[in-house]
Amino acid sequence: MTENIIHVENVTRCFGKTVALDKVSLNMTGGIVLGLVGENGAGKTTLIKHLLGLLRAREGKVRVFGKDPVAEPEYVLARLGYLSEHREDLPGWMRIRELFRYTRAFYPKWDDPYAQQLCKTFGLDPDQQIKTLSKGQKAQVGLINALAHRPQLLLLDEPSSGLDPVVRHDILTAVIRNVVDEGRSVFFSSHLLNEIELIADHVVIMHKGGIFVDSPLSEIQNAYCALELHFERHLEKLQLPGLIWSRNQDRQWNVLCKADVDVLKQKAAELGALRIEAKRPTLNEIFVSSVKDDKGGI
Repeated sequence: MTENIIHVENVTRCFGKTVALDKVSLNMTGGIVLGLVGENGAGKTTLIKHLLGLLRAREGKVRVFGKDPVAEPEYVLARLGYLSEHREDLPGWMRIRELFRYTRAFYPKWDDPYAQQLCKTFGLDPDQQIKTLSKGQKAQVGLINALAHRPQLLLLDEPSSGLDPVVRHDILTAVIRNVVDEGRSVFFSSHLLNEIELIADHVVIMHKGGIFVDSPLSEIQNAYCALELHFERHLEKLQLPGLIWSRNQDRQWNVLCKADVDVLKQKAAELGALRIEAKRPTLNEIFVSSVKDDKGGI
């Protein structure tokens, strides 16, 4: 799918003197997983609230499925599923079965067998009261509630925040299955870059309210190279093309560069490197090394 299901254009949002969004623009096509990354306070949740129609764009434009989510909430919300990081949003007095029955009334396409299947997958008892569930179980219930009407767009705001690795894996697996099996779209916000790297096709990194990078994950990974270099003698400094970060210990250097790996190997050999080991850096290594110095882009 090439049609944009999310279109954000020059959106700025301030809370007092704090700039939460600074001329943010992005597009998301259908049929992909878009990973939204950023440290706390980067503007991720504020952006998501604009997509949900909870905040009106005072400057700029927001469209979801081609519609303004504030002006036409019924159209937009009927086509998306949302899971918040706040588990207390679920009504504790309800049983899981009652919550699903309540939610089903708002969605004509609600799929009861699918909801039951997901409950079984997660090992949830539909007759259990929500207030008795663990944090991880509440996240699983929230995910089922967001998925069972088979939305065109699944919007996840830090869905695995504070959860143990087993529950995080179950949630990610369910998201992947939803996308792969049915070709739906996922907008996935997280500060856990290893999660984004696992499931995202496209990555948007926010920093201080702005868009720091907006690229396919493969392009970001292929643009960088991490090297471990060993020299016969100690070097006071090392100059390599696209050098972003370096650390040395005696005659060994570890570096991260934004440059072609073959060019880097040739340059390292010219500088006298006896052994050169190259690897693809993780998204976390790229993000931390680039953002911490505000270099302006990845």
